[in-house]
Amino acid sequence: MWTGGAHICRHVSSNAPNPTQPSPHPHSLIVSLLSITHALCGVIIWYCSWSSYIATFKYKNEDDKSVEDFIKQYGSLTTKRYRYSDIKNSFHVELGSGGFGTVYLGKLLDGRHVAVKVLNSSKASGKEFINEVASIGRISHINIVSLLGFCSDNHKRALVYEFMPNGSLDKFIHHDFDSQKTNKQLEVMKLYEVAIGIARGLDYLHRGCNPRILHLDIKPHNILLDDKFCPKIADFGLVKLYSRDKSIVSMLEARGTIGYIAPEVFNRNIGGVSHKSDVYSYGMLILEMVGENKNVDVTVGSKSTSDTYFPYWIYNRLEKEEYVFDGISSVEESECIKKMTIVGLWCIQTVPTQRPSIDEVIEMLEGSTSALEIPQKPTFSSTFQAQVDTCSTSQSEQESSDLKISYEL
Repeated sequence: MWTGGAHICRHVSSNAPNPTQPSPHPHSLIVSLLSITHALCGVIIWYCSWSSYIATFKYKNEDDKSVEDFIKQYGSLTTKRYRYSDIKNSFHVELGSGGFGTVYLGKLLDGRHVAVKVLNSSKASGKEFINEVASIGRISHINIVSLLGFCSDNHKRALVYEFMPNGSLDKFIHHDFDSQKTNKQLEVMKLYEVAIGIARGLDYLHRGCNPRILHLDIKPHNILLDDKFCPKIADFGLVKLYSRDKSIVSMLEARGTIGYIAPEVFNRNIGGVSHKSDVYSYGMLILEMVGENKNVDVTVGSKSTSDTYFPYWIYNRLEKEEYVFDGISSVEESECIKKMTIVGLWCIQTVPTQRPSIDEVIEMLEGSTSALEIPQKPTFSSTFQAQVDTCSTSQSEQESSDLKISYEL
């Protein structure tokens, strides 16, 4: 009995806390908790990264598959396909850049200079790439830049265009140019020829292609000039294709460049998006040509008012018969500037049905000034400005669509 009690006492005492053994310090508990937290965070970050990688990998696979499917289906009808190794040695002289990629001066094996547009891997979606290749791969027109080839090689994508030695139109019509060189090369009659050439290029896109093409980003940066200053429409990344039996195209979001976007593109209450949307952009373009001004400087911004609205300024000068283009030296030149001004104002009428079609624009430019009526003053309202500002804000991260090819050698 006594012996058993002693055994029990020994057993109990063996499980009792040892007064000589220190108890866990609170700091040690905190360190342990932090270690566990860090480990959990690491697992979560790893999981999110891996999920993102899988999603991106899947997207890239689907993206590349769409490109490959297109090449298999239309490969024999499209332009030449280059390997990346064939063009990578061309990336020494940069001609221009934008969010979607960079344009370099390249040289083909036959000695021809070309402009190579290398698309950023992070933003070069297969859809945008295919859109541009499919849109202009088979186009042949003197006023459309020629796509000579493309590269789709292990996620590396590039477009090979004919090289335009005089760069883009913007540096010849804005104030940040070499005035002596511009006055010598782009006098009134040359600007007039450029305006007609751009209109002919658009007319081909609107009526000469099957399916027909809406460019939706006509602006000075996207008009390139060859060695004889023949204008060529470029950058077809935002185009919309539409059949001959349809005049209106569907769009889920506004696209284009602020200052040149037609009102109906971001306000469908005004009308549907159609070839008249390109006409609006063209109108803004030729008004810039005669006004030698950046219309985006006076169209966008909270400080803009109807007094500084660029078309208003042009219209008021026309009413006063004050020519906004400096250097006019003959009656013929003044008539050309007047025609361009009136046609431009017709093109930017707010309601699409009040604008001429692009073939009618050509007739107006090539016809007599006396046959032209001055249109009503362009509509400007705070609502219109608010919509433009909203569109501008939403596009602040989409400047990548504006690949500015403004180069010279």
